[in-house]
Amino acid sequence: MSDSETKPDIVTEADQEQIEKPLIEDVSADVAPVVQGFISEANQANEEQDAAIAAGAMVSAGPAAAGAEDVSEKVAPYIAFEHVVKAFGDLVVLDDVSFYVNPGETLCILGRSGVGKSVALRILMGFLKADSGTVLVAGQDIAGLTEREMQEVRRKVTMVFQNGALFDSITVGENVAFPLRERRNMEEDQILQVVKGLLEMVGVAGMEDQLPSELSTGMKRSVAIARALAAQPSAVLYDEPTTMVDPLMAHLLGNLIQRLKMQMHLTSIVVTHDMRFAEKLADRLVFLHEGKVRFFGTVEEMRSSEDPILRDFFSMDELVVPV
Repeated sequence: MSDSETKPDIVTEADQEQIEKPLIEDVSADVAPVVQGFISEANQANEEQDAAIAAGAMVSAGPAAAGAEDVSEKVAPYIAFEHVVKAFGDLVVLDDVSFYVNPGETLCILGRSGVGKSVALRILMGFLKADSGTVLVAGQDIAGLTEREMQEVRRKVTMVFQNGALFDSITVGENVAFPLRERRNMEEDQILQVVKGLLEMVGVAGMEDQLPSELSTGMKRSVAIARALAAQPSAVLYDEPTTMVDPLMAHLLGNLIQRLKMQMHLTSIVVTHDMRFAEKLADRLVFLHEGKVRFFGTVEEMRSSEDPILRDFFSMDELVVPV
């Protein structure tokens, strides 16, 4: 599915206009130059990293592996699970799970509660270790990485948790500034400008001095996205971004995730139980059922599937108000 392709019943013309509206237009003129420079720096780093991953894949594939195909046309995945198994005692949560997401694409992980969707994200972040299989993040196998090396991976791939995972004892502005201050390569006035601009970009302008406890669930998610962007990531993992938010906020979060993908070239994985939300965002979907991959492919391929488990999931999803 191309970035410009739309589905009339999922993405309206008004939505498409909002998605295509430059992010920088939402930023105040007084901080726009610094914020634009910050975004451009992140985009350049992402493009260089994607090129390096692709080059590494071409070297490892070689002419023999490529056969008659042009190796330069092959796309190396940014993130991939290859035959991953994860169990907690006798409970096998992920059983021979394989999927991938290419640079700049959005993958949605679907399935009912308890099928291992969030566990998959925690494995990608290195918070959990797979029992077997290969996990590629930013083009490298993370299985043998030390915690220090995983911290470097988390600078490239960040996660927006269901609860926002904000620091409750400090303000919204200080939360967003935290990754910027950790880097120690920006002046304080630049940090404050970037914080202001990022909050404006995600739709929570002027909330720098509020505490997370003063915000709604949806606003906390937006702040968490701003904090994720402050790390200048190349990929963002979203864990159930629309859970416990009202339909309007879910709609706005969906548009925001699409804008970030299109305009900042972010690779994204979105865990959700909402098929309509997934249709709006996904280039590909993976459907987990009883620990296994029941489906992996495009939205169109999934909708045309005759698999009874998928059809049942669709029928239940139709009872949910669309985002």
